[in-house]
Amino acid sequence: MNFTRWSARLPGTQRRAAARTETAAAVTQERRGESPGAVPAARAEHLTDEAKPIPALDELPVREVLDRVPSLVALVHGPDHRLAYVNDAYVAAFGVRPPGEPAREALPELAELGLLPLLDQVLRSGKPRTLKSRKAPDGRSYTFTCTPVMEGDGSGSGVLVFATDVTDHAEAAERLRASERRQRETAVTLQRSLLPQELEEPDDLRIAATYHPGGTEAAVGGDWYDVITLGGGRTALVIGDVMGRGVRAAAVMGQLRTAVRAYARLDLPPHEVLQLLDGLATEIDANQIATCVYAIHDPNEGRLVYASAGHLPILVRDENGAVERADEPTGPPLGTGGWMHASGSIALSPGSTAVLYTDGLVERRDEDLDEGIASLERALAGATGTPQVICDRLVRTAGVTADHDDDVAVLVLQHPARTGPDGDLFRNAALELLGGVEAAPRARAFASGVLTSWRFPQDLHDLGVLATSELVANSLQHGTPPMRLRLRRTDRRLIIEVTDGDDHLPRRRRAEPADESGRGIAIVATIASAWGSRRTPGGGKAVWCEFVLPKAAVDAART
Repeated sequence: MNFTRWSARLPGTQRRAAARTETAAAVTQERRGESPGAVPAARAEHLTDEAKPIPALDELPVREVLDRVPSLVALVHGPDHRLAYVNDAYVAAFGVRPPGEPAREALPELAELGLLPLLDQVLRSGKPRTLKSRKAPDGRSYTFTCTPVMEGDGSGSGVLVFATDVTDHAEAAERLRASERRQRETAVTLQRSLLPQELEEPDDLRIAATYHPGGTEAAVGGDWYDVITLGGGRTALVIGDVMGRGVRAAAVMGQLRTAVRAYARLDLPPHEVLQLLDGLATEIDANQIATCVYAIHDPNEGRLVYASAGHLPILVRDENGAVERADEPTGPPLGTGGWMHASGSIALSPGSTAVLYTDGLVERRDEDLDEGIASLERALAGATGTPQVICDRLVRTAGVTADHDDDVAVLVLQHPARTGPDGDLFRNAALELLGGVEAAPRARAFASGVLTSWRFPQDLHDLGVLATSELVANSLQHGTPPMRLRLRRTDRRLIIEVTDGDDHLPRRRRAEPADESGRGIAIVATIASAWGSRRTPGGGKAVWCEFVLPKAAVDAART
């Protein structure tokens, strides 16, 4: 191959600069009457063996230079890229290659790396192209630079392939990626471990939830959700989002979630729970704020009572497909302090579906937040099926994928409309209690009749009547009108509740042998599966107890 008529088209080449220098020197020598290439007499005597003239670039032995280059070099020419030359480094890497053959046969490693289409592109465009960090058949990684080689008339004739060994860089990058994957897996594992492993299953609701960590960073966020059964048929639902990302956000989330469960056991109204959380969030980290919505479902009321700390509105779809947005009241995020939160409510009648979610589901960089919520409303309006089906559909409609740039948490709950045999398993009965000595006997007779009609076994019937008597007697002695007895059965339990107008909550205490009172709550706590009390929103209190139904009672009600 004649290398002297090939040249790489490189900007500002040294060859042209050297040529201009030689021309200028020749003109100067002619003006002085000297022959070109002659050494001036005044300087000739100073030349020594150590100061020989530097040869021009064109005078360098090109093949010898390329053979000694540690990088891989190959030269191909023509439309089928026939091999013209490979240097010693290329031969050492891939073996001897026959010259004159098309690159597909002579350089199969380039074909395997998908480099042949790139050679076509370089030859057509006359512009260099680079393919970064490709792993070759020899197990090493190379960055390939393909430069067009031009004929003297400027037309493209071949391509110079220059491959730099970047194996060390590629391995370092892979180690870094592996480290980031491990860090991300650790963060995601921590995040998931702080979320409920299994959702509690209330009697009156069907619930499903999902969590998708953001896929673009090693750090996850602080999204969380929870379902807490409060007793007496009531259920608390919570979803929140700690601002920021990483293990710190996940740790703060874990503390807030634990605190929510503790505060929920106090059976406080939603706004009071957020008030306590606000103070706790400030103590945990004054610079770390979080949004949260806490809601309580009471099947007797058919509503969802909630309070929001800077969180996105709850969406409720009724049985006809109409979607309502619970916008108010909404306070500032947790951790800001100095704000009195308030509770609101939204209807959740039988057949309705409610959705609680974090901003990752609806917030996009190129879209207004209200547009994202409106899009979610449209998706919910057309969503039917089980809570898990609806949950998956909302996530899919929102375009959440594995590489989504933000965490997403979604909590879907349904209040089923029960009819037929299934409806017989969910019943209510209530009695207004009028003061006087006849109130307790009337309550016992009412409870006995209801439990008999519900076909409970005799032992459960007797325990229910005894619990009713003790709760009513406690209310008559310590409460104030109005008083009400409510019996409720579900497919799993019997619930007895007595409300009155006094807000003093009873507590279980040890009665001395000589005491004539103080044993009612102790008796209820002993015979019932669970008991509790809470203040009611309009003033007063409710005291309740519940019994887990034996399987025989459930089967009897179904037949």
